[in-house]
Amino acid sequence: MSPTTDLADLIFETEAPFDVAPVLLTSSCIEWALRADTWCLRIQAHAPGVFRLRCGPRHWLDPAKPGATARRQSDMLLVRHEAVGEMQAQEQRPGLWHLTQGAACLEISSAPMALRLLVAGEPVAQVRLGVQGATAGQDRSQWTLEWALQEGEPLCGLGETTHALNRCGAHLHSDRAQDRALPLAWSPRGWGMHCSTLQGVEHDLRAAGQYRVCTSDTGLDLFLYVGEPAEILNQYTALTGRAGQPSLWPMGVWLDQASGQSVQHSLEQVRSLRAQGLALDALLLADPAIVGFQADKPVFEWSARIPDWRALVEAADALDLHLAGTCFPGVLQGTALFDEFEDHGWLLPDDQGNAWICPGTDASGGRPFGVLDLTHKDVARLWIERHQQAEQDGLRAPACEARFDFPDSVEARSRESGALLRTVYPQLARRTLFDAVPGTRTPQEGIILSRDLFPGVQRFAWQLGPQVENSWQGYADSLRAALATGNSGVAVQTHRLGNATGPTAGMSAELYLRWLAMCVFSANFSFQGHPDLMPDAFDDDTRALVRHWLQWRYRLLPYVAGIVDDAVRTGLPVQRSMVQSYPHDPEAHVHDTQYLLGPALLVAPVMQPGTRAEIYLPKGDAWWDLSTGWRYEGGTRWSLDCGPDSLPVFGREGHMLCLGPTLQHTGEINSARILEEVWMFGMPEHNPVVMRNKIRVMQMQGSSYIKGLEGLRILPSEGLEVKRRGAEVRISRAR
Repeated sequence: MSPTTDLADLIFETEAPFDVAPVLLTSSCIEWALRADTWCLRIQAHAPGVFRLRCGPRHWLDPAKPGATARRQSDMLLVRHEAVGEMQAQEQRPGLWHLTQGAACLEISSAPMALRLLVAGEPVAQVRLGVQGATAGQDRSQWTLEWALQEGEPLCGLGETTHALNRCGAHLHSDRAQDRALPLAWSPRGWGMHCSTLQGVEHDLRAAGQYRVCTSDTGLDLFLYVGEPAEILNQYTALTGRAGQPSLWPMGVWLDQASGQSVQHSLEQVRSLRAQGLALDALLLADPAIVGFQADKPVFEWSARIPDWRALVEAADALDLHLAGTCFPGVLQGTALFDEFEDHGWLLPDDQGNAWICPGTDASGGRPFGVLDLTHKDVARLWIERHQQAEQDGLRAPACEARFDFPDSVEARSRESGALLRTVYPQLARRTLFDAVPGTRTPQEGIILSRDLFPGVQRFAWQLGPQVENSWQGYADSLRAALATGNSGVAVQTHRLGNATGPTAGMSAELYLRWLAMCVFSANFSFQGHPDLMPDAFDDDTRALVRHWLQWRYRLLPYVAGIVDDAVRTGLPVQRSMVQSYPHDPEAHVHDTQYLLGPALLVAPVMQPGTRAEIYLPKGDAWWDLSTGWRYEGGTRWSLDCGPDSLPVFGREGHMLCLGPTLQHTGEINSARILEEVWMFGMPEHNPVVMRNKIRVMQMQGSSYIKGLEGLRILPSEGLEVKRRGAEVRISRAR
């Protein structure tokens, strides 16, 4: 076929293809036969506000009997395959169709073939489709989507970045690990899209006013979204998967062991923190991997740098400390077990049939290893069983980086080549590990620590943040990275308080406290075990302020747990960017280091030296300063003075903040009394995200009635009065 051109010119046999009657028309689907019925174009109302467009050979769209590999790959992309929406299809004029779901409309026209998304009749996005057909000996076509962006229109999502949340100007490829790309892109104008494929996808936003998407696959599987960013994230994660609700302990503070430290040194650091009244819950042991196969047996052994694992677990249990550590899905080269697994065909082979050798990673201690073929059922079962035993022996959370630079010539037992495995393998590794830890329980409790990004990554908690510089710029990079992954559908990305592998001279006490304050009001964070980055490295006044912020963290645990539970149901991240939360307020978008922590709190971290903070409060809401109790109207700018013991945090009017007691670790939580205090921001209108089934807000005759606040201390906003009547609390305007 000719080079890439308009889709209609290549796959339709008529000059005006949509003059031809569709071969299928139902309340949820419309389909046209193309190229003598060998290809077809199918559009479904996949969900409210979601259109699914698939175009390609009929045998690709309707395989006679999908094999196990095809089903597994399909499940990697989607957790809900069936269409659940309804639409009305109308031919507006010859060659022009409108597919309508409520206020959302997909307009499809020919000559040239183009799609427009409309909301209430107003266009919000337009894309032109192109294809270059497969050549002889190939089964994949080259697909091109050219989106026309309005002047100044931002585009968000597409994975992790430490730069601007607006991805315009970027050039990304999902096959380049350093690009940290994810599939979802959306605009605050009210539209979004993602290509549902495990093949490589290129995202080119370098040209002004254009977003060009290119992918190579047998057919095109495109999801189009119409709605607010929150609605798009909700629908996207409902289709592609969400993480479950972990238990409380991962939401407590972590300590990352520094490279080269002994476990005894790390335990002494924990004891020192506890003695100073500083809270902590988990210890992540440093690389190399703490657990791996023995040299001659398919049985795990603990690292030689941990002389007695059982004694370490007992010491950790005595401190109510949870242990996490690294593993890697491989067998070291030069061992008897490597030779045995290679003979069995249990390691991914190169083009000569020998085991492909990974040159070594931090987890393997730099030693080369063969990579387990996790598409082989026996290998996956063995890997799961060994980690189940490790979990029973006291490993509470495995950490695993499994994105390897496979050459195209590598081929798994399932016939997946290296080009596909570069995308597929990280999910295989994460899935098997999740099956090994308590991820199969209801509710899900297991967490897997990883930096890997891949389609469907949001199904697995816990995503680790980047290593950044020990500087004000590194602090900002960490925050933007979390907000960017949140824009891409990942609910939880944690922060590291500093970088133990880089120069530490730039970490002043002022920066340390500002960074810590932001981390406290986030999904979660970890201290770094490097002596220069521990609280002990600073003076008494600084350590007192560290204690102050950690007390806040543990008091916030019920609220943060509620936000994570909210993410399980809605797909919204814990830290929510301004462009995501206020798409129609362009001034809010400029303030890309402000964010919402859940639905109730606006956090504006101090991002530069000094005590002055410039803050913008978004339109549409009023805001209550947590420090002063003052009320501010939205759509206003403020310059506030913030000492090291304060952080600009504002409660959203109509919401409540539920706080727990001060703790040193989550083992001290009384499950029967998880809450201690309730703060109100104006007249309550919304149920709090924590304990939503036990605390209910009702409004009658100008008052709010709340059930479920028995025994809790209530702090009303100025101008409100509280009256208790048994189990019921009445909030009304003060007279």
